[in-house]
Amino acid sequence: MTATLRRFVTVATVPALAIVLAVVLALNSAAGSAGPILIAKSIDYVRASDTLATILFFTAGVLLMGIFAWVFNYIQQRVSAFMVGNVVLKLREEAFEATVNHDLSFFDEYPSGKIVSRVTSDTQDFSNVVTLVTELVSEFLLVIIIVIWLFTINVWLTLLIVAMAPIAVLIALAFRRIARTITQHARRVTANINSQIQESISGITVAKGFRQEGAIYTTFARNNKQAYRVGVRRGLTLNTIYPVVSLASGLGMGLLVYVGGLVVRTNSMTAGDWYLFMQAVGFFWYPMLSVASFWSQFQDGLSAAERVFALIDAEPRVVQTGSEPVGRIDGRVEMERVDFSYVEDEKVLEEFSLTIAAREKLAIVGHTGAGKSSLARLIARFYEFQSGAIRIDGRDIRSFDLGLYRQQIGLVPQDPFLFSTSVRENIRYGRPDASDDEVLAAATHIANGEWLDDLPLGLDSDVGPRGSSLSMGQRQLVALARVLLKDPAIFILDEATAHLDLETEALIARSVADLTRGRTAILIAHRLATIRGADTILVMDQGRIVERGTHATLSRDGERYRSLYFALG
Repeated sequence: MTATLRRFVTVATVPALAIVLAVVLALNSAAGSAGPILIAKSIDYVRASDTLATILFFTAGVLLMGIFAWVFNYIQQRVSAFMVGNVVLKLREEAFEATVNHDLSFFDEYPSGKIVSRVTSDTQDFSNVVTLVTELVSEFLLVIIIVIWLFTINVWLTLLIVAMAPIAVLIALAFRRIARTITQHARRVTANINSQIQESISGITVAKGFRQEGAIYTTFARNNKQAYRVGVRRGLTLNTIYPVVSLASGLGMGLLVYVGGLVVRTNSMTAGDWYLFMQAVGFFWYPMLSVASFWSQFQDGLSAAERVFALIDAEPRVVQTGSEPVGRIDGRVEMERVDFSYVEDEKVLEEFSLTIAAREKLAIVGHTGAGKSSLARLIARFYEFQSGAIRIDGRDIRSFDLGLYRQQIGLVPQDPFLFSTSVRENIRYGRPDASDDEVLAAATHIANGEWLDDLPLGLDSDVGPRGSSLSMGQRQLVALARVLLKDPAIFILDEATAHLDLETEALIARSVADLTRGRTAILIAHRLATIRGADTILVMDQGRIVERGTHATLSRDGERYRSLYFALG
């Protein structure tokens, strides 16, 4: 918690704004405390001399202090608003930057719904603490000023008021641990609901296809009821703090009324000073009550901060030992005794070795779970391997500048992602500086550009959310054009024709032939048309290469390959 608080101060503090805020807080507290002091003095002066001039003088003084307090409070709120905005801005930038820079194993561990919740809701909850802290500091400064003034009037009564502070603080702190625990639990439940809602909406097509809308709702209702129970328990726990502290403050007020009344009777203190003491109890206890009510929100903010910082500080699993410039690579790939697993003790590849010559066209086939896609992801450096070595052109893949290296990789996955913009901008995504003519050239090079005639506005057609306005085949063609414009040295096709009709597959097969010319190509496929012309075909099973050869030799000598032949064909 201490580390979180230190980091909170670092993130929330903007030097220039902090200095202005400190000055305004002091002035606001001084103006706020001057009001009751002035009223107390006016009671005594009016009793001694009830002339109109005296009454007008003190009335003007109280009004002036009220105006000053309003002005300083207004400035305080504006400065606080800028600080809160700065915290949200800076924290969301850090959180989002960390998110997009994490390797793919991070997204295997954290569902997208939870990540969205941390970047949006949690950063906002964290920033609210800034406002609460500034208000609390202002109240405490006011108390300090009044207490110093009270010591000049009556030391023993002032000490009696001060002695009440530890009681209020102890009551508030007694709720700290339980408030923190239940708040964290509530946040986890909320994140789970967000994740389930996002997953349900993303998979609504599948759910409707299998008539599982009811099952989705049942899961949501169960999670929502859990959130209700946790929310009620949290509310009951946190809302108990304020009444308990209010009861303690009432007892303290009663004690001060009694003792102060005795002092006034002995003429040791004036009526005005007694009024000031009674006012001071309210001023004194209000910050204590604020601490009690503020504590639950403070716990919310700290819990949110811990989740945001956990996202930012998550250790990357893909670790580069250097950041050497890459340049244009030839594309020779060597994997030597590589061990790899997504989850500990569940090896996908074990002591795996493979050499791919520069500009060789390598096809990989095998049943689902054989390790084909894992091979491609390791070469693209999306995941970290546990042991062994991967070399590109004889250089350790871990020594490269990762950004520059990935510019040399062109990957077309089974379900390519398109952003909600035009076809043109999706093709340009790999090379933002490409001209419209270069984009058009890449698009027309794929399947001779025939596919563009089926788009209502050609390259300016909107693809819709995640490419939903296009067919699967059209999405693949856009993805191929995007890779062609990028001009990578290593091209990876990861089962991109698995779910296409024969006509579209033939279009893509011709495009792939053009794309692989002069490049190292790794073709992971379920269709024979895509791999027939490969220089080398690997048959994989459970993370091992079980057969190797060309289509002709494997068709004759490869038992595993022949067993896959009809499935591939």
